[in-house]
Amino acid sequence: MNDAQQKPAATPRPRRRGWWPRRSRWMQHLALVLVIGTLVAGALLGKRVYEQLVEYPTRPGRGDAGAITIEVPRGASFPQVLTQLIAAGVVPEDEAVYFRLFVLHRGAASKVTAGAHSFRGDMTPEQILAELVRAQRSEEVRVTIPEGRNILEVADILSAAGFGSPADILAVMRDPALLKALEIDGPSVEGYLFPDTYKFSAKASVEQVLRRMIEQHRKVYAGLARGHREAIEDLQRGLGWGDREIVIMASLVEKETAAKHERPLIAGVFLNRLRFASFQPKRLETDPTIIYGCTALVEKSAACQKFEGRIRRIHLRDPDNVYNTYTHEGLPPGPITNPGKAALEAVLAPKKSRFLYFVSRNDRTHHFSKSIAEHEAAVEKYMRQGAVGDGSAAGAADDAAP
Repeated sequence: MNDAQQKPAATPRPRRRGWWPRRSRWMQHLALVLVIGTLVAGALLGKRVYEQLVEYPTRPGRGDAGAITIEVPRGASFPQVLTQLIAAGVVPEDEAVYFRLFVLHRGAASKVTAGAHSFRGDMTPEQILAELVRAQRSEEVRVTIPEGRNILEVADILSAAGFGSPADILAVMRDPALLKALEIDGPSVEGYLFPDTYKFSAKASVEQVLRRMIEQHRKVYAGLARGHREAIEDLQRGLGWGDREIVIMASLVEKETAAKHERPLIAGVFLNRLRFASFQPKRLETDPTIIYGCTALVEKSAACQKFEGRIRRIHLRDPDNVYNTYTHEGLPPGPITNPGKAALEAVLAPKKSRFLYFVSRNDRTHHFSKSIAEHEAAVEKYMRQGAVGDGSAAGAADDAAP
């Protein structure tokens, strides 16, 4: 056999190195095992988390059954409320994430109500959330301030409503710091406590209550001022009055009559006394000013210290009572009551007449006169003889006719 006919030599097989696979395949197998292990572990963890989330809302808390009260401030965010719950031991710190997710899932984060909430340490998350979104009972106090009440009477009304003693309330009404903050030029808030029916929080302070009433006065007054600009300008030009003087005059009108239809006419009489050059001296001579000086002032005159509810000659002639419009010309130093809208408007829209005097007809209306002689005749008829009118506006107008 020649060389051309010889068989090719066999290719030698590689020698196997034990039973291990090649390195690349080993790495692939390891990676696969790790992936599968991770997926299995993730699945088991996810299952556990899911089960915890499912059972979490109904799982009792770890605390005791003792009562825990939390005051949620108005406007507090849910994270702030959650911080309160954790600090009070209502929600365990290690379950804060669960509780947050639970509340967000329910869409209740923005439904938490402000106010006092009562919890226990063993409450379930569902019970905790139910308490957080519970509608708070409105603890409001309804207070009615009638027209014609001064600060002494208002203090009694507020005291009866539960806002403190009359003395403490009056102290706030006369507090110089509060008066300065409210820009009231006077010894008290007299004249600015608007008569109305209010709903106050039972937890409101006396200052908050007073501020609310004063705010209502200013709101009403501003509305009237917009509708009576010319009248306000006329009072400024003719008498040098500002807003306070208008309030003082309105308080006199408020105290002089309970008949609403008479208020513009009585306001006109007072303004006539101040405006008519022939009327001298310019004393308004209204009894309620004497009574106010003898009852509502802190420092009273010697005559007022003897006041027992009835005006006597010593009170009419008392020059030391600065509110006495029988001895002092013009307006008293301040309001003598808290006027309502009708009395304020009567000053800004008085009924024009030539009347300078009026006297009660003993039926809650008045007889009006242009001269002192007419007035004295009416005083004789109604005050000394005791005549009584018929309570009608027409009757008063007839008696007042020239």
